Amino acid sequence: MFSHIHPDNYAQQLSDKNQEMTALFSCFDLPPAEIFPSKPLNYRLRAEFRVWHQGDDLYYIMFNSETKEKYRVDDFPVASKLINQAMKALLVSIKDIKELRYKLFQVDFLSTLSGELLISMLYHKPLEFTWEDTAKSLKQKLSSIAPVDIIGRAKKQKIIIDKDYLMESLKVGESTFVYQQVENSFTQPNGGVNEKMLLWAQEATTNAGGDLIELYCGNGNFSIALAQNFDRVLGTEISKTSVRSAQINIKANNIDNINIVRMSSEEFSQAMNGERKFRRLEGFDLTAYNYDTVLVDPPRAGLDKESIELVGRFNKIIYISCNPKTLKENLTDLTKTHVIEKFALFDQFPYTEHIETGIVLICK
Repeated sequence: MFSHIHPDNYAQQLSDKNQEMTALFSCFDLPPAEIFPSKPLNYRLRAEFRVWHQGDDLYYIMFNSETKEKYRVDDFPVASKLINQAMKALLVSIKDIKELRYKLFQVDFLSTLSGELLISMLYHKPLEFTWEDTAKSLKQKLSSIAPVDIIGRAKKQKIIIDKDYLMESLKVGESTFVYQQVENSFTQPNGGVNEKMLLWAQEATTNAGGDLIELYCGNGNFSIALAQNFDRVLGTEISKTSVRSAQINIKANNIDNINIVRMSSEEFSQAMNGERKFRRLEGFDLTAYNYDTVLVDPPRAGLDKESIELVGRFNKIIYISCNPKTLKENLTDLTKTHVIEKFALFDQFPYTEHIETGIVLICK
């Protein structure tokens, strides 16, 4: 099923993506694209599989996105080597253990560049106390591969052995940053390319000074790496889990110039405009910030009209996009007031049509 994955042809597929992007954005005055490749194999740090039971046998399956047909997966060449090791070891370990195997329908893997592993096992049955005891033995066995934690999930149940997060280490230039990554919350899937994205954004804001406002800041992925270039950083994020992780990550990296508030970009715009007051902003004087640089990393839907109006007030805009089509729509508005200074292509998802792009815009 992975016949489309040809490492020997990786450079060509990346070149094709660059040509597609050049054509898509040809209506704009773009500088030459900076291209940031991925590792050809074992680049993906998370993966999820359905589990298929057939007699005494059990194996992983995935579904063809076009035909919806299922196909067997014995290894997953795009996933990290650690995930591939754990995939096989897990099935061997649970095959003859009813408490762990019975009604298991999905397994999710999360790994890190720093060598940690988190495995979530999802069940169509309540998890009894015997499951936890048996899962602890499984954890001990799998720990020969790497430091591993296990989570059992069933309806209204979540059993954690021993934690539901990993600590990732990312090298950005000469610095190394650590990030808590929580199960079931968003993290960048391609750690190597994420490091390149962070360095690109860091270099794009060298000696920027003033303050950075980041919308959709997640667990502080960009805020933490860029904080050294600014007097202060204010990040906004709507997810409670991500906000908690961001606070932990700020402390873990000994950074003292970042504040995170839990609110959407729309709410932040309303607060800036004085349209609404929020308890979450008590103690913050939004008028004291130097609104010179803004970074946005929105979901696939891109920026809504209110957010476009908000970011358009900033002198410098750093836009990280996971959807070139919505980025193009947003740029139609943003280029009325700004010019494109930098353009980058980050190959987060090799061998697929998905492309991550980075744009730096400066006020005209």
